[in-house]
Amino acid sequence: MNSTLSYDDYCTEIVTQADLLASTLTKDTALTTSVPSCPDWNLAQLLRHLGETHRWVEEIVRTRATEPPPDTALRTLPRDTTQTPAELAAWLAEGAGLLATTLRATSPDTRIWTPLPSGSPLFFARRMAHETVIHRCDATLALGAHFAVDRHVAIDTMDEWMELGSLPEMFDFHPDRRELLGPGRTLHFHATDTPPEAAADWLVDLTGDALAWRRSAEEAAVSVRAPLTDLLLLIYGRRPADDEAFEVLGDAELLDFYLARVLFG
Repeated sequence: MNSTLSYDDYCTEIVTQADLLASTLTKDTALTTSVPSCPDWNLAQLLRHLGETHRWVEEIVRTRATEPPPDTALRTLPRDTTQTPAELAAWLAEGAGLLATTLRATSPDTRIWTPLPSGSPLFFARRMAHETVIHRCDATLALGAHFAVDRHVAIDTMDEWMELGSLPEMFDFHPDRRELLGPGRTLHFHATDTPPEAAADWLVDLTGDALAWRRSAEEAAVSVRAPLTDLLLLIYGRRPADDEAFEVLGDAELLDFYLARVLFG
């Protein structure tokens, strides 16, 4: 796993992002508000899913689990809730804090179960930091507010998405992704609001036997230019490619095909 943030950075971001999400809730927030980017959920379900996920991972790390514990609580999400926004916000922040504390008390290379290759708390620290970023985005957009994320966090969130999506195991989970492979199929994503030293360029190469990516500003069959946060929302399926934020140069059909096949999940 190649990451640009440290283990402690990820622990910090889990708490920071959860606190930012909690701060968007007011006493007047309607927890029944639909979440367009997670169309099966309302706001209460989204928050409960994230909080239960934090607690599920905390148990795995704390017990040094060698197989996953039951995940019913983070999958079965009743639409109704008796909790107030303040109560749900406090519960969410509590779970994030518990997870960060447990991670910090555990060596990042401890051997534990993880759903994808790694088998270490570092995998979960990174995954939970970015899971919290994206679900904060979901909640923020559902409430009609502006979403923003620090550059260094957004870049690592992009990197992790590219890395996970390119794992050979993804063909086992999503066989239809093999249809992406073919000659001349390359995509370039360029962040227009970052300094050169950030190297915020991602080249997706579909010309071989597997999905591949690298940080590169090479020419490609299709290139997408946009501010960094908008690129992040594009690849996570939170913003459509025809949004005015994006300048698409080249094979737009390849872009649409790629985005449809690599939806995160």
